[in-house]
Amino acid sequence: MQGNENRIESDARLFGEILAVAADAAHSAAEVIRNAAERGVPLVWEEKGAADFVTEVDRDAESCIVTHLRAAYPEAAILGEEFSPADLISIRGLTFVVDPLDGTTNFLHAYPQYAVSIAALIDGDVVTGVVLNAANGELFTATRGGGAHRSGKRISVSAQSDPSHALIGTGFPFKKPELLDEYSGQFVRVSRNTAGIRRAGSAALDLADVACARFDGFWELDLAPWDIATGLLLVREAGGIVTDLGAAPKQVAHGPVVAGNPDIHRWLLKTLHGAS
Repeated sequence: MQGNENRIESDARLFGEILAVAADAAHSAAEVIRNAAERGVPLVWEEKGAADFVTEVDRDAESCIVTHLRAAYPEAAILGEEFSPADLISIRGLTFVVDPLDGTTNFLHAYPQYAVSIAALIDGDVVTGVVLNAANGELFTATRGGGAHRSGKRISVSAQSDPSHALIGTGFPFKKPELLDEYSGQFVRVSRNTAGIRRAGSAALDLADVACARFDGFWELDLAPWDIATGLLLVREAGGIVTDLGAAPKQVAHGPVVAGNPDIHRWLLKTLHGAS
């Protein structure tokens, strides 16, 4: 028993140290993003795919994050959209999964829903995570076994069990138009049976909103590891459930995500399958 308590205490200390470094990196990257927004300098949009953009601000924020993380953990792997392998779960040791600007299109239009997301994995499992809304400074953090927090205060998923009173977040499969017909059927079915659906354009913040009970549930058909790594931990540490469409616990990998409090998650999964 004593050995187990010592291990838990040691893990908590390690996770706290990693989280502090990640939070510092996120704040520094957010400052880069805010400074660019305040300057209002015209940006060069590079199109990676249909309606999928990257700017020098993304790259500057990413460089800032890498500098901070490398200084503290020079041996750690740092993975992001431009240099991620397909299977993060197989990576051993400490790995940071970074999205320096989740919601680039929002940023380009001065729509205040864009964030810095940094998750830390040890042997493929998420142990800490930070999501910082760069537009308003709202900070979400989580550590494995240590709960989820918003600006330092403990958060939990909603207690809403009635779908007709639930607010659901979503994201459009804009990178994979072949999924639009499937998604459209799901959208209609969910919208007919809930209080509403919102699409804000940043999956990292969407999952944070599930964790703090702004959303009762969330689903999207095509997300990347850097979109969801921190969000998975936030929702789970806040008492929620995150799975794929097959109800298997969602891993840090490409594919669909279904999240929510236990009651709404169960209903949402059933509803999405019923739309197929």
